[in-house]
Amino acid sequence: MKANNQTNIENSVQVRKLLAKNKNAKNLFAIGEKVIPKLLLLIALLSVLTTIGIIVTLVTETVEFFQRISIIEFFTGTILKPLSQNPEFGILPLINGTIISSIIAMLVAGPIGIMTAIYLSEYATDRVRRMLKPMLELLAGIPTIVYGFFAFTFVTPLLRQIIPGLEATNILSPGIVMGIMIIPMIASLSEDAMSSVPNAMREGALALGATKLEVTFRVIIPAALSGIISSFVLGISRAIGETMIVTIASGSSKNFTFDITESMQTMTAYIVEVSGGDAPAGSTIYYSLYAVAMTLFVFTLIMNIIARYISKRFKEEY
Repeated sequence: MKANNQTNIENSVQVRKLLAKNKNAKNLFAIGEKVIPKLLLLIALLSVLTTIGIIVTLVTETVEFFQRISIIEFFTGTILKPLSQNPEFGILPLINGTIISSIIAMLVAGPIGIMTAIYLSEYATDRVRRMLKPMLELLAGIPTIVYGFFAFTFVTPLLRQIIPGLEATNILSPGIVMGIMIIPMIASLSEDAMSSVPNAMREGALALGATKLEVTFRVIIPAALSGIISSFVLGISRAIGETMIVTIASGSSKNFTFDITESMQTMTAYIVEVSGGDAPAGSTIYYSLYAVAMTLFVFTLIMNIIARYISKRFKEEY
């Protein structure tokens, strides 16, 4: 009897401890249920607050610049001489260099990227796809400064043997190398869009007597058009925002010209130049940095808005 009573007492004590432990665990879970959502909200708001801070900084400093320089002169001027005795701040040479380099990049990346995507999606075996796609995406992991030196020390000398009038720093070489850098983005996103097209559409077209090539261009590409166009727009945004390649290989000549063999400067390269220490804080050239950065921000924002619109406009539901 005594042994049974002792056992019952020990069991009741263990049960009480277990209940107390479970109660404490429930209290911790209850606290966690209240704290974790607020923590996640704070983390989500962090990116929003950062974006707001960037916009506020750009706007306030840009307003200060336009209080000193006419906004009409800034957006219509073709001469940019920020360090001369009579400084002029026309952004058209920078916009011109940015657009030309982006066009060259897309002329390289567009055809190669879409053809690569077609091969990976429609023609490559699973084994080949598993090998080629990681190798292709490896290009995206190379630092852009490496691409810049590659353009300056290899591509430019090679092109000068073909084009004798090509300057040591020019817009053609960095444009080509930017295109090489963008190929993985266009190829990967386009391949994902094509792979998402149901196989039933392929099989139906083949059953009607279409060839593999006809299925690709008349069925798959139209069905995946939303993702393909979005990849192109994102590629253009990437080219517009590229910094180190054009800074190293295109030079710092602020020429308003359409000759791709000459040196030009892009908006990002100008920002690097000004922020390098030549412009004292509070000077007009210092504030011009923010005006150019604001213009670049608007450019990339427009590209992202276009990409979202196209994605929704041509999106296919399967």
